[in-house]
Amino acid sequence: MRTLHPRLGAGFNRLWTASAISNLGDGITMVAGPLLLASITRDPALIADGVLAQQLPWLLFALVSGAFVDRLDRRRLIVVANLARAAALTVLTVAVAADRPSVVLVYLVLFALGAGETLVDTAAGALLPRLVAPADLPRANARLSATFTVAGQFAAKPLGASLFGIAAAVPFGVDALSFVIAAALIASLPPTPAPTATPGADPADPGLMAGGRRSLRADIAEGVRFLRGHRLLRTLAAAMGLGNVAFCAAFAVFVLHARERLGLSAVGYGALLTTFAAGGLVGAAVAARAVARFGAAAVLRTGLLIEVVTHVTLATTTSARAAGAVLVLFGVQTVVWGVTTASLRQRLVPDRLMGRVGSVYSFLELGGAAIGTLLGGLLARAWGLLTPFWVAAAAMAVILALAWRPTAEADRV
Repeated sequence: MRTLHPRLGAGFNRLWTASAISNLGDGITMVAGPLLLASITRDPALIADGVLAQQLPWLLFALVSGAFVDRLDRRRLIVVANLARAAALTVLTVAVAADRPSVVLVYLVLFALGAGETLVDTAAGALLPRLVAPADLPRANARLSATFTVAGQFAAKPLGASLFGIAAAVPFGVDALSFVIAAALIASLPPTPAPTATPGADPADPGLMAGGRRSLRADIAEGVRFLRGHRLLRTLAAAMGLGNVAFCAAFAVFVLHARERLGLSAVGYGALLTTFAAGGLVGAAVAARAVARFGAAAVLRTGLLIEVVTHVTLATTTSARAAGAVLVLFGVQTVVWGVTTASLRQRLVPDRLMGRVGSVYSFLELGGAAIGTLLGGLLARAWGLLTPFWVAAAAMAVILALAWRPTAEADRV
């Protein structure tokens, strides 16, 4: 008897469960970390720098992590990185329990968590195509996205605050335990030896070092060249990076927009942000079916159009209801776009380059976010609060026009 939704396999289920548990732990620390810093210092800059400490490794190490993912056993890499993150959190847990935390220690632990994340997330994305069939990749990616939303966004936030209220050390201990459990689940998967097709045997290879091994720079450059030479993947990467510049430029001042233009209180602002997460959950539920019914090209183009509509709506409306409605729609498209592009990348990129190409995507995503956040504040300060939204709308319209023809290739994958 055939089932409507055949299972994705035991291997995927272990990866999925490990992702759910570690995402819950990550979300708990994302709430507890700022609370801990606020209990140590009242300096807003020092508290804000805690977020930077966890984001910075993506800009520093994303490309290097991709090269290591393609050189090493991906399963073992995830296990070691998760255990290292558990060890860092254990140090913080002990320090907090002994009432000896410091701002520097919190920064170091958050930086270590971010560094481990560059390895784990890149390796997990490269490992997924080995666990499920190509046709099942959209469904598998959608399930992982739904898990991230439910565990990391909805469940972890109130749980993290509640655990911190019980005792400041508890949330960090819980997160450490989550990484140990996730590592054990991944360790139960079959070994995933590094791809054997990586170039390096040719003595004329300019990236070859003494001892017959390629340099990290040469490995990274190979991944960048592959992405640059593939029209569809190049278009999707550029659209994502530039789209993140536009999105983060607008949303860098969204808290002021919500208060001054929409008339929302702090509680109302929090509720408005929740609509985005709710849309993401819907997006995870419909992503695979949308691609199957309408085709990847139509889904990608519609997603870019929704981004234009989102920024125009937020620039023109003074209604919190309208803003909430468009943010639900934007949340849907964000996850659908992410699932679609990840699945295309996992089908098109050779296994030996999966980590490096994926790391370039991550670098562009985080780099675009950082640049957009900086530009948004400057634009709002110079020309008013609505300027970042109009600039974002115009930028996304241009991106949609430029990406229209290349995205047609997505239906031929």
